[in-house]
Amino acid sequence: MQAFGNVATPPVRKESKTTGKGYYEFRMCESQRGVDSEPTWYSVRVMRDANLALSKGDFVKVTGKLKADFYLSREGKPTGTLLILAFEAAKIAKPAAASAESVSA
Repeated sequence: MQAFGNVATPPVRKESKTTGKGYYEFRMCESQRGVDSEPTWYSVRVMRDANLALSKGDFVKVTGKLKADFYLSREGKPTGTLLILAFEAAKIAKPAAASAESVSA
């Protein structure tokens, strides 16, 4: 699957408890214009141990596998999140910024 959205939390490097391999994790908000006014929130795990060069607010394209991740909350209630196990998370330029650059060139 592919999702486009804004990085909501700074990417944090973590390590797998079973393999010890590093990966990066962050939250992403995907909002659609038009009929859908409620944003969709994802947890994103980029399964590479390379600096993503992403920061909070960046507009990104994420490609990977979508899963539902269920767990118990701090209050002991069952809850879950949409999780993207990603092999790519790339920053892309917003169209407004790209058109402004082409006008000044």
